[in-house]
Amino acid sequence: MTNEQKQQIIKLRQDGYGYATIASSLGLTKNQVSAFCRRSNLTGTKAAVHIEEKPEPNCCRNCGKPLTQTSGRKPVKFCCDDCRTHWWNAHLDKVNRKAFYSFTCTCCGKPFTAYGNSHRKYCSHNCYIVDRFKGGDCHD
Repeated sequence: MTNEQKQQIIKLRQDGYGYATIASSLGLTKNQVSAFCRRSNLTGTKAAVHIEEKPEPNCCRNCGKPLTQTSGRKPVKFCCDDCRTHWWNAHLDKVNRKAFYSFTCTCCGKPFTAYGNSHRKYCSHNCYIVDRFKGGDCHD
């Protein structure tokens, strides 16, 4: 272990990082980092781990208001559209985006991708106009 690595361990440990995080960022083993911290009296403070709180099963995921469920319908998770939009915008990592499609533009021949529409033909509105009206203006 170099002196530079030792200085980085001290700084990262004081910033609240755990042994495993420090070890992976510096290319060392967790045991090397923990042994150095023990010898340097950098132990005793547990690294902060972000644990997301699970909402109550019958409360809004965003604001926590109680929800009223209707039998025979899909269970609601949010009290209103504003809460739903706010929560999903704050949790973009949980969005399951499987609807990406790859195409080749009918007009220009360029490859492009589109989200949510599996029947696209053109990469842009301009290509649609050129191909549909053969490059001319329909109101001549």
